[in-house]
Amino acid sequence: MRKNIKITEGIFPMPVLMVSTYNEDGSVNVMNAAWGMMLERNQIVLNLTETHKTVKNIKERKAFTVSIADSKHVVEADYFGVVSGNNTPNKFENSKLTAIKSENVDAPIINEFPICLECEFIEYKDCGVVGKVVNITADESVMNGDNVDISKVSAIAFDPYTHGYYKVTERVGDAFKDGFKIK
Repeated sequence: MRKNIKITEGIFPMPVLMVSTYNEDGSVNVMNAAWGMMLERNQIVLNLTETHKTVKNIKERKAFTVSIADSKHVVEADYFGVVSGNNTPNKFENSKLTAIKSENVDAPIINEFPICLECEFIEYKDCGVVGKVVNITADESVMNGDNVDISKVSAIAFDPYTHGYYKVTERVGDAFKDGFKIK
């Protein structure tokens, strides 16, 4: 038997994405955004309201990066979601994380997060920020040869039902292959 429950952001898992920009003074700004997805192979959409400091920075700089949060940095990732850059200008410094400038877009790459999508701003729509992914980098520690090993990434997902974070590590099947077992 099924039970009706309260309506919430009902899709699980939701990625925990770290959206990084430069502020007007050149300092690093990072926010936690669980509402984001690929729009096309090389386009990303982030459901962000225009009140976010990050959206102002994206429009100003025409660029941003999106990193995959990992279990080693769950405290910092959550901090970037509970503290606003509008009210705490030294938010990134407080985290003690480090950043380098992207070689491809006018935005920072957070060194401690294992995967980073470097994006050019395309437009702001009702659904939020749309960007073109121009490059992806991965820390060598999460690589097997030329491929990312997701079990090494230890990505975290957001649970909208209980507001928890979960580590995503175990491979349970092969996409575009396992379904052929049913005939």
